[in-house]
Amino acid sequence: MAASEITTAEAELVALDKALLDALNPLASTMRARATGLPEDRMWDADPIEVTLSILATWKVVDAEVKRLTAIAAKTAGSYGASYEQMGTAWGITRQGARKKWPDAIDRSATADAEASVVELCGGTAELLRDPSSGGWRWTGHAADGTRGEADGASCYATKEEAAAHAGAFLSEHVADRGRSGPVR
Repeated sequence: MAASEITTAEAELVALDKALLDALNPLASTMRARATGLPEDRMWDADPIEVTLSILATWKVVDAEVKRLTAIAAKTAGSYGASYEQMGTAWGITRQGARKKWPDAIDRSATADAEASVVELCGGTAELLRDPSSGGWRWTGHAADGTRGEADGASCYATKEEAAAHAGAFLSEHVADRGRSGPVR
């Protein structure tokens, strides 16, 4: 459902306005009474500019709360597997706009590229794994010549691709002996 489909009918917009104003009035009354010290039955007896500025300040509070609740809704959608493209469509913005608006809505560690994967090269294999403590990437491998290897304890790579490059270098240095000596070039 596109965002514009939700509030296209005039009757829906009128009902929405009424509901928002009904919700705003108690908050505006409380904020105005607190700011002026006037009892609630007299708090609107003031300069019209002061009264309307009180309403504006109350809408600011509502706006901040709507933004907070919207971010929660986006994060919830992301936790159920919604993409930034889907969230953008629901909000009427681009995928990039949704990513900018709700950068934490999708947990990148839970996305598909964060899953372990296998590199097969020169007859050997290496598994790429995300290190849960650092969020970086590590590798362990079994080369074609039988040598086992892994990223040393101090090495944790920033990206999966970087870990794959190091694993690939290990695998290419340990090919099965086919009458050659030394690493494959």
